[in-house]
Amino acid sequence: MQNKRSSGILLHPTSLPGNYGIGSLGKGAFGFVDFLHAAGQKLWQVLPLGHTGYGDSPYQCFSTFAGNPILIDLDLLAGEGLLDRNALNSLPAFDENRVDYGKVIGFKHKQLKTAYLRFSEQHEKPEAYQQFIENNEGWLEEYVLFMALKERYDGKPWWEWPEALMQHQQKAVEKAKTELANETGFYRFCQYHFCTQWHNLKQYANDKGISIIGDIPLYVAHDSADVWSDTKYFQFDSNRKPMKVAGVPPDYFSETGQLWGNPLYNWEYMKANGFTWWHKRMQASLEMFDLVRIDHFRGFEAYWAVPYGEETAINGEWVKAPGMELFDTLRKKMGDLPVIAEDLGIITPEVEALRNEFEFPGMKILQFAFHSDHGNEYLPHNYDRNFVVYTGTHDNDTLAGWYKNLEKPIKHKVLEYTDSYSKNVVKKLIRLAWSSVASMALIPLQDLLEAGSEARMNTPGTPSGNWQWRFTEEQLTEEHARWLARLTQIYSR
Repeated sequence: MQNKRSSGILLHPTSLPGNYGIGSLGKGAFGFVDFLHAAGQKLWQVLPLGHTGYGDSPYQCFSTFAGNPILIDLDLLAGEGLLDRNALNSLPAFDENRVDYGKVIGFKHKQLKTAYLRFSEQHEKPEAYQQFIENNEGWLEEYVLFMALKERYDGKPWWEWPEALMQHQQKAVEKAKTELANETGFYRFCQYHFCTQWHNLKQYANDKGISIIGDIPLYVAHDSADVWSDTKYFQFDSNRKPMKVAGVPPDYFSETGQLWGNPLYNWEYMKANGFTWWHKRMQASLEMFDLVRIDHFRGFEAYWAVPYGEETAINGEWVKAPGMELFDTLRKKMGDLPVIAEDLGIITPEVEALRNEFEFPGMKILQFAFHSDHGNEYLPHNYDRNFVVYTGTHDNDTLAGWYKNLEKPIKHKVLEYTDSYSKNVVKKLIRLAWSSVASMALIPLQDLLEAGSEARMNTPGTPSGNWQWRFTEEQLTEEHARWLARLTQIYSR
């Protein structure tokens, strides 16, 4: 990973063009792969593809293994005879530029239910369907029951379910499986089609020389099948309540820190168990992706633990994590791991040592490069090869929006460093990333399009209005492909 120069684009599938209010794994996704190929790119990075819950954040999912049903392409289902193509064509138009999640989820759920009904009526199921169920039984059966129960109890979190189910008591679980056989069948059907469509898309990309970078959130959501089905892997008491939860301490950006609320891992139990849970998670991720970026990598060296019930992250403490032992175990079981370490923020020498021990590339963000002197670690002249340079991530403003809002002295630094005393500062910054020694260079699609702040994907700390941006087919042109292909050729990416 560290010696091969390459480049690509960060784009979540929800942002792809399409007819039904959200990007999917169909025509728009294959068209984007064609664009990447024409532009000479070797990488496509996505955000987590899990089944999203409240707030629609891909970093808060109902399962660490399940895919998001709203990404299933309906036209592909129609091609299999599971939906009526004419009925789909007569639907009212959706917004091309923003995802209205409430509207889209309701619509897609209804269409998928219709497709499942037709699928259920088939006397013989595809052999691949039975094979999928057998291969994924370990996580699939807990997930489908979890989702069926959420549906039964009006979306309530599992700790508000009846006591026996909340406690995951075997008798109650078996009874629910029998009663909810049709509902669990629906979610099984969705996962089969998600995985089938995703793997077809990935194969298409790989055949064109494009690797897909996935994203693993360090923590799982409290309201998830992973936690409900087995709290032993997490720091819970005997009543299945968290003892401590995740966050980050107070810093320059927040006087009270950030209280994420995710359950923390019971690392002692995981270690005694041979890190089996993490092995399964990494295996599943590397079946879906060619490389994986691990979010909040510093949590493998030490994590901020906040007592459950606190209203802020102030009263937390740093607790050591067994990252060295974990990755050493995974390497022995799986070989060298194609992992990118998200090592942003205040990173200690111990975190760097963990990253370097396993030769994981770290991250460099150009938007962080200009607010201090020439020794700033995010300025390209300070890079080593084993890094991935980004103009920005899903949590940043677009380059155009960021530059527009800079104070004049910082703007002057940007112009001086990029030698861009012209209107092409965005393109100059992309060129800067491509020309750097970092082994990989990535840009959000918004930056290639030179889009303003209206195209921002996420603003951390805001509860709504995120993850909604989409582009249209007309916005992404042959001229964009030619320009990026030439840049990639010049800098041997």
